Amino acid sequence: MGLLDGKVAIVTGAGHGIGRGHAMELAKHGARVVVNDLGGSVSGEGVGRDADLTVDIITARGGEAVANYENVADFEGAGRMVAQAVDTWGRLDILVNNAGIVRDATIVKMSESDFDAVINVHLKGTWAPCKHAATHWTERFKATGEPVGGRIINTTSGAGLTGNFGQSNYAPAKAAIASLTQTLSLELFRMGVTVNCVGPAAATRITGTMPGAPAVIEADDVPDGEWNRMDPAVSSPLVAWLASAEADHVTGQVIRAVAENIIWMKPWADGPTLNNGGKRWDAAKLGMQLATDVFGTRAPGLRY
Repeated sequence: MGLLDGKVAIVTGAGHGIGRGHAMELAKHGARVVVNDLGGSVSGEGVGRDADLTVDIITARGGEAVANYENVADFEGAGRMVAQAVDTWGRLDILVNNAGIVRDATIVKMSESDFDAVINVHLKGTWAPCKHAATHWTERFKATGEPVGGRIINTTSGAGLTGNFGQSNYAPAKAAIASLTQTLSLELFRMGVTVNCVGPAAATRITGTMPGAPAVIEADDVPDGEWNRMDPAVSSPLVAWLASAEADHVTGQVIRAVAENIIWMKPWADGPTLNNGGKRWDAAKLGMQLATDVFGTRAPGLRY
C-alpha cells in the first residue's frame, strides 16, 4: 500500500523544477494530483500549457494526474483550482504551494511593478489556495465533526530565512510564507489540518537566473536510483512524508532540504535581554548597556 493511496493533491507551479518533482513523488506514493502551472516565464510573463508535460510524465509511469492552468495569485482562479480537485476526485487532501517567480534587482534599480509581481505570486499565490482549501476542509469538518486530515506544505527559501542581496521582493515574500505557515497551523489545527513549510535548494529555472548558477535540470532528467545534489526532487520525499498520516504530529514547522541534509529551522527566539527595573529607558545610556550586555561589543569592566 502506498504512503498516499486514496489522497488527492494539488501542486502549484508544477510544470517544471521543484514542483514537477513534488507532483511526481506524490503520484509515486499513490496520490492523484492536480498539476497546476500558469505556463509563464521565470519572471511571470506569458502563459502556456507546461502543466501538461508533468501530467504526461506521471500518467506514463502509471499515476493519475490532471492539468490546471490557473494563476494562483488570482483569488477566483485559486478557487477554481481547488474546485477542480473536488469535482474530479471528490475531495482535496493535500495542498503543496510551490509556484513562484523572480525579478531580481537591488532596491535602487527595482521597479514597483517588479516588487508587486513577486509578492503577489509568492505570498498571495500561497494565501489564496490556502483560503479555498481551508474553506473546503471546514465544510467537511462541519458535516462530520471528524478531523479531516488535511495537509498544507508551503515553500520558503534560504533567501527568505536569511536575506539575499538583490532580492528585496523575493526574500520578504518567502519570509512571509514561513510566518503564514505558523499562523495557519494555529488556525487549522482543530480540524486536523497540519501546515508546514519546506525550503528546498536545486538547479531550477529560478536559480538559473543567478550569476554562476549550475545548469538547470528537471526532476525527470535524473534516473531513479541516481544521486544528484542539485536534483529539483531532492526535497520531494520530505514533502510526501509531511503529506502522509505519519506526519500527523508535525505542524507549524519550517524544514530545509538541501542536498543530503534535512535541517529543522528554529523560529525567532529571545536572545540576551536587558531589564531596566520598571524605569523608562534613557537613550543616552542605552548604547553602552546594549554594547556590554546584549551585543558583547564592549567589555563591561569589573562589576560588584
